Amino acid sequence: MQPIKVLVVEDSMVFRELLVQNLNRDPAIQVVATARDPYEARDAIIAHKPDVMTLDVELPRMNGIEFLRKLMPQYPLPVVVISSLSDKVFDALNAGAVDFVAKPAVSSREQLEAFIQTELLVKIKIASTANISQIKQKAMHQMEQSSAFTAKGGDLVVAIGASTGGTEAIFSVVQNFGTDIPGVVIVQHMPPGFTNMYAKRLDNQCRVIVKEAETGDQVKPGHVLIAPGGDRHMRLVKVNGVYQVECKAGPKVNGHCPSVDVLFDSVAKVAGPRALGIILTGMGGDGAKGLLEMRKAGARTIGQDESTCVVYGMPKVAYDLGAVEYQEKLQDVAKRAYAVLNRM
Repeated sequence: MQPIKVLVVEDSMVFRELLVQNLNRDPAIQVVATARDPYEARDAIIAHKPDVMTLDVELPRMNGIEFLRKLMPQYPLPVVVISSLSDKVFDALNAGAVDFVAKPAVSSREQLEAFIQTELLVKIKIASTANISQIKQKAMHQMEQSSAFTAKGGDLVVAIGASTGGTEAIFSVVQNFGTDIPGVVIVQHMPPGFTNMYAKRLDNQCRVIVKEAETGDQVKPGHVLIAPGGDRHMRLVKVNGVYQVECKAGPKVNGHCPSVDVLFDSVAKVAGPRALGIILTGMGGDGAKGLLEMRKAGARTIGQDESTCVVYGMPKVAYDLGAVEYQEKLQDVAKRAYAVLNRM
């Protein structure tokens, strides 16, 4: 198997060399070029045709976000952004980056090397499998206000899970939810600190109210709760007849915390047939078994189709298990959700 050809774009010479040395230690990776700014990066892309590019957001001569917006229409390729704790990372994802890693706020060489070996390498390998057509032209189809929620009863809940490519996929779905949508709970694999910024960003751009979840938050119509990134799993519970979430520390499940499976399992047990589960783009199989448990409990389920996934991993595993009732293109997921909810 040919190694993954990587272009490293980083203006810090010390960090750039550290990236090159550590990435090249993995036999599955070959750093074919480095660049200090977007102009050098563009030339390197043309000359070396890398499979994946790592990109710092703060660069001289042109910032990384502007570079992505100019680059993607002409030279689409998977990009992993290396970012400090900043909401600029979501601008980068919107501009076409596949994923991001949080740059560690440490100075020790050992800690930086551990970050590269345990986090960045994994993201690069996942990015190398990304659907290029979705990078070039994202399915950000805007639905007109197509449906109103007319089902009776306030005991319905919508649970959504996603990973690689999920920040934009979730936005594509949630922006089409009106204030009449039943309470929504979401797990998106993301480092600590970024989920709060992501929730605020969605809250500013969508009609529903979006916040990072805290234990005791009620799951109610027109509200979206996003599981906090880090070391806590989010579960649905029912207290005095009212849906709430519980965010508690626990070991990783399927390599993730929070885990989509943990959320979906809890929804299956607590809401049963009064729930809708949606699984979106992402690497691996987190959420697939939980979605199957939801379906066995009588819930309705939707999976994103291969053609619109950045990485057709989680939805594929769920589909192969028989957990997906409806398979939809990303731009049709919200419409299908309303149609299903109105029959519940």
